[in-house]
Amino acid sequence: MKEKKGVTYDVDLTADDLKELAGQFKAEYKGKIGSDFPDDPKEQLMGAIKAVFRSWDNPRANVYRRDNDIPYSWGTAVNVQSMAFGNMGDDCGTGVAFTRDPATGERKLMGEFLVNAQGEDVVAGVRTPMPIAKMEQEFPEAFKEFTDVCKKLEDHYRDMQDMEFTVENKKLYMLQTRNGKRTAQAALKIACDLVDEGMRTEEEAVAMIEPRNLDTLLHPQFDATALKAATPVGKGLGASPGAACGKIVFSAEDAVEWHDRGEKVVLVRLETSPEDITGMKASQGILTVRGGMTSHAAVVARGMGTCCVSGCGDIAMDEENKKFTLAGKEYHEGDFISIDGSTGNIYDGEIATVDATIAGEFGRIMAWADKFRVLKVRTNADTPADAKKARELGAEGIGLCRTEHMFFEEDRIAAFREMICADTVEEREAALDKILPYQQGDFEKLYEALEGCPVTIRFLDPPLHEFVPTDEEDIEKLANAQNKSVDEIKTLIDSLHEFNPMMGHRGCRLAVTYPEIAKMQTKAVIRAAINVQKAHADWTVKPEIMIPLICDIKELKNVKKVVVETADAEIAAAGVKLDYEVGTMIEIPRAALTADEIASEADFFCFGTNDLTQMTFGFSRDDSGKFLDAYYDAKIFENDPFAKLDQTGVGKLMETAIKLGKPVNDKLHVGICGEHGGDPSSVEFCHKIGLDYVSCSPFRVPIARLAAAQAAINN
Repeated sequence: MKEKKGVTYDVDLTADDLKELAGQFKAEYKGKIGSDFPDDPKEQLMGAIKAVFRSWDNPRANVYRRDNDIPYSWGTAVNVQSMAFGNMGDDCGTGVAFTRDPATGERKLMGEFLVNAQGEDVVAGVRTPMPIAKMEQEFPEAFKEFTDVCKKLEDHYRDMQDMEFTVENKKLYMLQTRNGKRTAQAALKIACDLVDEGMRTEEEAVAMIEPRNLDTLLHPQFDATALKAATPVGKGLGASPGAACGKIVFSAEDAVEWHDRGEKVVLVRLETSPEDITGMKASQGILTVRGGMTSHAAVVARGMGTCCVSGCGDIAMDEENKKFTLAGKEYHEGDFISIDGSTGNIYDGEIATVDATIAGEFGRIMAWADKFRVLKVRTNADTPADAKKARELGAEGIGLCRTEHMFFEEDRIAAFREMICADTVEEREAALDKILPYQQGDFEKLYEALEGCPVTIRFLDPPLHEFVPTDEEDIEKLANAQNKSVDEIKTLIDSLHEFNPMMGHRGCRLAVTYPEIAKMQTKAVIRAAINVQKAHADWTVKPEIMIPLICDIKELKNVKKVVVETADAEIAAAGVKLDYEVGTMIEIPRAALTADEIASEADFFCFGTNDLTQMTFGFSRDDSGKFLDAYYDAKIFENDPFAKLDQTGVGKLMETAIKLGKPVNDKLHVGICGEHGGDPSSVEFCHKIGLDYVSCSPFRVPIARLAAAQAAINN
């Protein structure tokens, strides 16, 4: 109608124009509903109320609730109030204002105002509003009253307020107020300022901040202006926060090669596996077609602080020809792409990124949080760089070091493959002896980075098939190195294939079958600890050796015997005193249910909730993304159990294990090292059931520290 009449604003339309429009709307209503639009005001009111109730179940609301941990069962409320009109002429208007700047936290009135308009006009952006300060010139008396009300509301709620108001015939009407949404930087500044102004205690300031929002402080972001001009071409899961822009590569090897010649790259894969680790390190970001929030790509990327978008099923991948199709466009190796690991958005071409900045208030809030929390916070780290970053962010130890990631460096994988191909124990031991110094060196660097804090080292966990080559060229290389035919190597590789690798020959089952692997890893752990302890007499280096995937006490006894005999022999040979612990990962339901037996042999438990969730639900974490949306729509689930701990089922197993284990072994310490260790609601649950620590990716350490403090404050 505005286009037809050649006008820009709604207010420029005449009464006759609006009557004509109303007639068109009524006709549209009758065409869709099959009856006339009601004339009875009571019927109209009830229709409007029902529309608000229905909005609780629309797709946007469902997604918003999942993102913000709001239960569907809460329902919504309807507020009915008489109308104030801001569009009755030039002595009327409407506005939205914040008592502080929601972007920076600065203590100043921020907002916008429109003359002769309704609230929707400000929000919809159809007309350009004026800054709130200009309202003083248009309506001086209403503005004076408004600023008085702003102070009264902020003093009452003791928080930054987001308010909507209307001026009708120069009279001020306040429509609503609520605690205003703010950026992470603003949240920290406002909380600190409120303490300095005497409006909040330190405890209350810590409780005010949404822990997950801290993520945005720690990772690069897209330049806001450049992002505004960009349109996403696809969307996956925002699996690891931050922003990345670079040239597309399709293999880990290419990522390393391009990175070494100074190129910024984004690694695009159907899915990643442990052997992609070097390429993942070399990439600005990772994009996968398959996988969920706890897929290999997501978990490793979060650990490295690398941006990752996973599970973009709209990508038609052609890895062989190094290309893929998305949104009707074909992308080739070397084309630029940009990905947002917070939103999951994928953009064509280059979008500039800016480094995240941490405001000075960050340290203050973290110091307060550390005063109140009971839970310790460790990190999941496999490299000295990750460990160092985690220490900078406040980690008090390593809760999980995945040793398998150390085997994929080029100078080690050959020896490890030699071990896999060995026909005798002696051949296996000879191959492992080549890896031992590398593994020992890695552990020494980890102990150094942790400065005497505890380090939990998980022994080899993945099935052996993940370590064997898949390329013809690499298979030929291995055959030549082993003096075997290509066919013999291929037969061996085929024999390692498993129908369900997650439940196959992995974890402690490897150590039972090949005790020489556990021996080599024990030697590396103990020798490294002895060397670092000698170099730093003021530190207490106490290794924690974690045996994965135990389901029976006899398994633990079997592997522990190998570990203890090897460790004690190493300590005796060195003529030193060194304490160490042998514990286990509780990631199989049977282990949780027989925790009283297992606790008699274990010095500690660590819940591996990624696998414990898979085993308890019978879901594959990499495939569940294909059907979880249908579960959300059918209201079967409200959350992804791999992202937010299932407290009813998995949580009950954890609680059972603690209640069974601690009375048997009063020195037993218990932690969690699954991805849930960095999820605020899961951290609160861990506090409630009496865990000693949570362990999470390095960049989630501040989130866990804050969530642990809030759990202590709220409970």
